[in-house]
Amino acid sequence: MPSARFFGGGDQANYVRYLKGTPVNTLLDGHVRAGKPIGGTSAGLAILGAYSYGAMDGGSLLSADAMPNPLGPGVTLVRDFLHMPFLTEVITDSHFGIRERWGRLIIFVGRLATEEKNAGITGIGIDEKAALCVEADGRGRVYSIGRGFAWLVRPMRAPDAVEARPFNFRNVPVVGIGEEGAIDLKTFAVTRPAFALRVNIVNGAFDEASLAALKAAAATPAGAASGVKGGWALAIHGGAGVIERGDLTPAKEAAYRAGLNAALAAGREVLAKGGSSLDAVEATIRVLEDDPLFNAGRGAVFTAEGRNELDASIMDGATLKAGAVAGVTRTRNPISLARAVMEKSPHVMLARDGADQFSVEQGLPQVSPDYFRTEERWQQLLDWRRDHAAELDRTHSRGTVGAVAVDVNGHVAAGTSTGGMTGKRWGRIGDSPVIGAGTYAADGTCAVSATGSGEYFIRTSAARQVCDRIAWHGEAVQSAASATIANIGEIGGDGGVIAMDGTGHIAFAMNSSGMYRGWVTSSVPAATAIYSNEPGP
Repeated sequence: MPSARFFGGGDQANYVRYLKGTPVNTLLDGHVRAGKPIGGTSAGLAILGAYSYGAMDGGSLLSADAMPNPLGPGVTLVRDFLHMPFLTEVITDSHFGIRERWGRLIIFVGRLATEEKNAGITGIGIDEKAALCVEADGRGRVYSIGRGFAWLVRPMRAPDAVEARPFNFRNVPVVGIGEEGAIDLKTFAVTRPAFALRVNIVNGAFDEASLAALKAAAATPAGAASGVKGGWALAIHGGAGVIERGDLTPAKEAAYRAGLNAALAAGREVLAKGGSSLDAVEATIRVLEDDPLFNAGRGAVFTAEGRNELDASIMDGATLKAGAVAGVTRTRNPISLARAVMEKSPHVMLARDGADQFSVEQGLPQVSPDYFRTEERWQQLLDWRRDHAAELDRTHSRGTVGAVAVDVNGHVAAGTSTGGMTGKRWGRIGDSPVIGAGTYAADGTCAVSATGSGEYFIRTSAARQVCDRIAWHGEAVQSAASATIANIGEIGGDGGVIAMDGTGHIAFAMNSSGMYRGWVTSSVPAATAIYSNEPGP
C-alpha cells in the first residue's frame, strides 16, 4: 500500500457501490489500522465517517427537502463502510456552509441517534475552503483558504420523533472551529470556537432566528474566535451526584434554578462593574451559603453526632495565595472566613476551634449553631442513622457549592464551600478546603472547583490535575476536566468539576447523573442546568 490514500470528489454513491464490502474495503481499513494517513474531499470526504450520506438515489439532497420529511427517499444513510479511528460515531458532510447543508446534517444526526439508539451520534461538516486534519492522538486542527470552518453538531440526545412528516428538533448545538481553534475527537471538546449557536428546526424548517444565526456564522471572518478577552465570565455549581429527571418536583427544581440564578446575579454584578474575580467568587458563594437548599452554610448536612461542621476554601489566581477553613461551627459565611485566612493570617488552612476563634477576632458575622439546622437535613441524618451500612447516601448528590471566574483584567479565582456529607465522623475533612483537590486557580491557566466524593478528589489532586493538563499537555479545558473526572471514576469516585481556562472558556464535567450548575459571561446571558444531558455554554 502507498503511504497515503485520498478520495477525490464526484459521486459518493459510486464509492459505496464499488468498494463497500470488497477486498479493497478491507485493505483500506487495514491501511488506517496501520497508522497510515487517509483523506478525502467533497464526495470523498462524505464517506470517511462511520456513517455517511450515500446519495444512493442519484441526487444531492437539499436541506429544504430533508427537513420536511426525514424519512424521505433522498435521505440515504450508509453504515459499516470505512472504519476510521475517532470517527466511530461520526457522520461527515462537505461543501457545508456555502450550500447551507446545516439542516440535512442535523437530520442525519437525529435520525441516526434514533435508529442506532445512540445519543452520541455526531455530525461534522467541512466548508469548501477548509480542511480538518486529525493527528494520530485525535487532535484536529482546521486549515483554511480565506474563510472556512469545521462545523460540529453534537446534540447528545435524539429528537422526540423521526417520522415521515415535518421534522422538529430544538436547541441543537452547532459549534464552529476555525484556524484559531482545535477539536479533540476523543471527547469532541473544542478549544477557542469561532462561534457557538443553538438552533431550532420547527415544523420542517429553521426558525427565523436560527437561520439568521447560521448564515451570520458562515460569514464569520476567518481567524475569529470566541472568548472573553476584555470581558468576564463566571461559572458555578451547587453539587453533583444522583439527580435523575423526576427526582425533583417541578417546584423544587424551580427553586434550585432560582437559587443558582440568584448566585449568578451576585457575581455578575461584581464583574460587570469591573470588579475582581476574587470578589465575584466570594459574593457568589455567599448567596449559595445563605440558601438552605444547598449543602453549604445554612443548608449544611449533619455529622453523625448531629452537628454542622463547615469547610471552605478560596484561591487567587493572580498571586497563588489561598485560604481555607475546616470544621467551623459559628461563622455564617465560611467562604468569607477562608478569604480572611488568606489575607489576614500567615497561614493557608485553619480548623475547628482555632478557625472559630480567628473568625471572631476578624469580626466576621457569627450565628448560633441552630442557624444552620434545617428540617430536611435533620431528617436526612435520621435516615442515615437507620442505615449505618451506607458510607454515603444520596444526599451527598446535593452537597458542596463552588464558583470560578475571570475578570476584565484576565485574573482568575476559584472557591468552594460545603457542609461535607451526612453522617461524617471523627472530624472528617473532604476535598473542599484542600487547595489542589477541591479548589485551584492560576492566572493564564485555569480555575477549578470540585464536588463529589471528596476522598477520591484528594487522592487524584483533582483541581490541580485539571490545571496541569492544560499547562503541561496543552489540553483544552473541557478535555482536561473530562479526563480528570474519568481518572476519579477509575478508582471508584464520583462527582464533577467546573473549570475555566485563562481566557474564560467554561467547562463542566461529571460522571454522575446531574450537577446543579450555571454560567454567565459578558457576552452570554445567565443560564442554569441540573441534569447531565442538559446543554452547556
